[in-house]
Amino acid sequence: MEKILGFLAPAVIYLFITVLNALLPGRWVIGYVTKENSDEKLRYRLNGILVFFVMLLLWIGLCYSGYLRWDWLYEYRWYGAIGAIVFGLIFSLILVMPYAPVKSSFFADFYLGRLENPQLWGGRIDAKMWLYLVGAIMLELNVLSFAAYHHIHFGAEASSGIFLAAGLLTFFLIDYLTFEEIHLYTYDLFAERVGFKLGWGCIAFYPYFYSIPLWSTVDLAPTHFPPYVLVLFAVVFFVSWSLSRGANLQKYFFKKDPTKVFLGMKPKTITDGNKTLLVGGFWGLSRHINYLGEIGMAIGIALCVGHPFLIWPWLYPLYYVVLLFPRQMDDDKRCALKYGKLWEEYLKKVPYRIIPFVY
Repeated sequence: MEKILGFLAPAVIYLFITVLNALLPGRWVIGYVTKENSDEKLRYRLNGILVFFVMLLLWIGLCYSGYLRWDWLYEYRWYGAIGAIVFGLIFSLILVMPYAPVKSSFFADFYLGRLENPQLWGGRIDAKMWLYLVGAIMLELNVLSFAAYHHIHFGAEASSGIFLAAGLLTFFLIDYLTFEEIHLYTYDLFAERVGFKLGWGCIAFYPYFYSIPLWSTVDLAPTHFPPYVLVLFAVVFFVSWSLSRGANLQKYFFKKDPTKVFLGMKPKTITDGNKTLLVGGFWGLSRHINYLGEIGMAIGIALCVGHPFLIWPWLYPLYYVVLLFPRQMDDDKRCALKYGKLWEEYLKKVPYRIIPFVY
């Protein structure tokens, strides 16, 4: 019976998140993306951080009262992962099958999607923001359960690095949902459709693969690093976070108000009189300095778990490399078409793609 419950757990948790997302108070904001065949901007109702903490309190309450074991999601992690994979496939089919083809191949449509920005109830629930929300909360519950297993199993011998990795992943998720509005201005929102890549990716891949540094190490003999080494790993994470968050915030404020000073930096731009590109601050370091930050944060977490010669934790930062390097190339192509000669000038001002002075 518990195996069946483990299989159904992601779908049940996602249902609770959906109800909370719809019913809890939120704030309406105007996004960057326009409606299809229109100049009107899409509206979004955001309450992700509130839903996150309410779900967290409900989960902790169930564990504290004895209705659930603290490590239950870890004990049935394989069943939960399979359940999420199946639910993600069903979701992807529902969001693709009924709609008109976009590509010549069904498989391309299924993978990339047919709908750009599906919303329910006039934006009360936005498919993309909902996907990121359910993935983030499911990941957090996995992180808590995996760390709890390590504590229960090893007791006083438990690794501080495991708990630091869990804390950094939790910080990563809280940060994302705190700055939820900023992500309305990122690549996924304006450049991708909703299909298997985004739907299954957030429903199954995000909450289970992103936890792989913990998944693969919490049952291994603990590694005990000196405190200064853990501090060094945390510095790697937070320096990388400052690159990612700083770049995204700078772009957000620039798009909202091109004259706004950010962290003491006046906007440095180039323009053709019609379109304008930011070439200063974080965006003067490389064309996608935020991607370097994402990769660096993953490296910091992989280091913390304490098994540097085990391949599995390194799949997490490797995934970012595989995802973001091709995405940068695609984005360069899109921008070259959009900005024309201005983009050629931009490449001279900002020659590095992701890693300053290297690539």
